[in-house]
Amino acid sequence: MTITLRRRLLAEFVGTALLVTAVVGSGIMATTLSPGDVGLQLLENSTATAFALGALILIFGPVSGAHFNPVVSAADWFLGRHAGTGLTARDLGGYVAAQVLGAIAGSVLANLMFDLAAVDFSHKDRAAGHLWLGEVVATAGLILLIFALARSGRAAVAPAAVGAYIGAAYWFTSSTSFANPAVTVGRAFTDTFAGIAATSVPGFVLAQIVGLAVGVGLLAALYPDADAAADQVVVPTDEDVALSRPS
Repeated sequence: MTITLRRRLLAEFVGTALLVTAVVGSGIMATTLSPGDVGLQLLENSTATAFALGALILIFGPVSGAHFNPVVSAADWFLGRHAGTGLTARDLGGYVAAQVLGAIAGSVLANLMFDLAAVDFSHKDRAAGHLWLGEVVATAGLILLIFALARSGRAAVAPAAVGAYIGAAYWFTSSTSFANPAVTVGRAFTDTFAGIAATSVPGFVLAQIVGLAVGVGLLAALYPDADAAADQVVVPTDEDVALSRPS
């Protein structure tokens, strides 16, 4: 494993962990500050998540691209594999592992910060067809947004745009927009506002994979040459583009 790849994987691990910490921690704080008002709790949770995601992309984007999400990494690999851009298959495996482990660590960290058991598996059932449809919509929109920004040369605004999209999707999707298999797994480790029962995780992940396919299909129709921009996801850095490909 090269030093550059290690740096990328560390960034993906820490970034995903902090993202889940923000999601779970703000959910716990919301229920503490606004007991009995679910709408206000969701507003507090979504606002904190949107701002945290934007900040984390700014921090870790120059190192790893700040994917924090297996479907983003998978799309990056899929779109770039013919053009010689984006992640390699080896990179993809490392990214997914780092993201899933980071998400679990993030839930544990949030639990500990709020004096809860380090691991407390959620009992919140989220298994329903309309929720899975919400995940398809949320995930497809996220993929389309990220790669459309890269293809049109606007990747520099990804921190604000992705944060805004996820914050909005909390409200316009039935599932409150997990849109991320790693985050979905991580949220099963906390029995709090943001939790999801382990039995509901497979359905959500499958819906997210379907959303990935829909998003890539829309990209192919709208941006036929999006594969050329895979190296620019999420934040473009000339150094990492150069170091990530063999000379």
